[in-house]
Amino acid sequence: MAKPAKKTKKSGADLKWFTRDRFGMFIHWGTYALAARHEWVKQNEEMDTKTYNKYFKHFDPDLYNPREWARLASNAGMKYFVITTKHHEGFCLWDSEYTKYKATNTPYGKDLLKPMVDAFREEGMRVGFYHSLIDWHHPKYGIDRIHPLRNDKKARAKDKPKIKEYAEYLHNQTKELLTQFGPIDLLWYDFSYPGKDGKGKDDWQSEKLVKLIRKLQPDIVLNNRLNLPGTPDFVTPEQYQPYCTPTDEKGRPLIWEGCQTLSGSWGYYRDEFTWKSVPQLLGMLIDGVSKGGNLLLNVGPTGRGEIDYRAQETLKGMGEWMRYNSRSIYGCGSAPKNCTTPQDCRLTYNRKKKRLYVHLLAWPFKDLHMMKMAGKVEYAQLLHDASEVKMEEATGRNRNLHAHMRGQVPAGTLTLKLPVVKPKHVEIPVVELFLK
Repeated sequence: MAKPAKKTKKSGADLKWFTRDRFGMFIHWGTYALAARHEWVKQNEEMDTKTYNKYFKHFDPDLYNPREWARLASNAGMKYFVITTKHHEGFCLWDSEYTKYKATNTPYGKDLLKPMVDAFREEGMRVGFYHSLIDWHHPKYGIDRIHPLRNDKKARAKDKPKIKEYAEYLHNQTKELLTQFGPIDLLWYDFSYPGKDGKGKDDWQSEKLVKLIRKLQPDIVLNNRLNLPGTPDFVTPEQYQPYCTPTDEKGRPLIWEGCQTLSGSWGYYRDEFTWKSVPQLLGMLIDGVSKGGNLLLNVGPTGRGEIDYRAQETLKGMGEWMRYNSRSIYGCGSAPKNCTTPQDCRLTYNRKKKRLYVHLLAWPFKDLHMMKMAGKVEYAQLLHDASEVKMEEATGRNRNLHAHMRGQVPAGTLTLKLPVVKPKHVEIPVVELFLK
């Protein structure tokens, strides 16, 4: 396992908390919640701003209670959150002085961001801001290949983009976010699409933007979507599980965070039904940590300001597992290279405490064989109830013992003697190994 992350040489960002806490809540929320059919609804249905404005005119999340959101996240075992301060639609959750397209000008009439930041901080959680580089509302942004009006020839003909003016707007709003809400732990920009009819680092003035960020919040952790090599603190696989630990061009492991949805949409989508199960999501969390990564798991609140009941049920289920098994997640990463992962398992390792965690994705029959681990384990127990798991070690002398009954195992194998029946009410059982 790689040594725990500290401050990176290139940025000074504080990554110790990031690689310790492992599990965060992503929140996608904006006026698209009223459409209730994907946060890209404006782009998907090629709406102009006048048509889309009906959601702004009727946005009134009267049931919004950020303390309930924060408690739900904390009870699920999440340690930080990332909120969409502005998504691609351009709508801002806070009272920005640089736009009228903001929460304080909706029927709701109040800043949505500050009470959210305060509520999550009160729960002891770290604060992260997502901010869209893209803006389909700003008049100077310009119509390009992913803009809602990309196929409107008349709109294209009238379009007069001034990307330098938009970049100034982007930088000014970044300054607001990093000066008006106290210490911000994480900044998540989204996204660059350079090339023909696209936008990238020169359009965002990314180099200048990063200098501003580092000046205002030196410890902040920054993601990798500014199209500026050498500046990100972590990479962001989206909507897939990496096959192995992501690496740089020299093969060195990268700090990473997988961002995933509970269903097939980031924003609230009333009629979308590909919801992932609790065991599936726990498997994604465990698999990510076993490869040295984090999981940022998304919820999309409704237009009334509540987190969807399906999301609440799912997060409650994850919290029940985390209550008993979070020791195998927090402060953990990939196992030492000399550890062989048993079939249908994932290994995580706490370097500081010298504890190896075996996550049983499928329950075996009695015996779980761990190759080359004989003589390396002091004690074993099921993590959820601290009940002892007996062990057998296959040495050169006894490796053929009972071979006619259970098959020969190689010398150096540690066999964990598990109950025949999987423990009830534990979605994914974990064996905690105390290494010598």
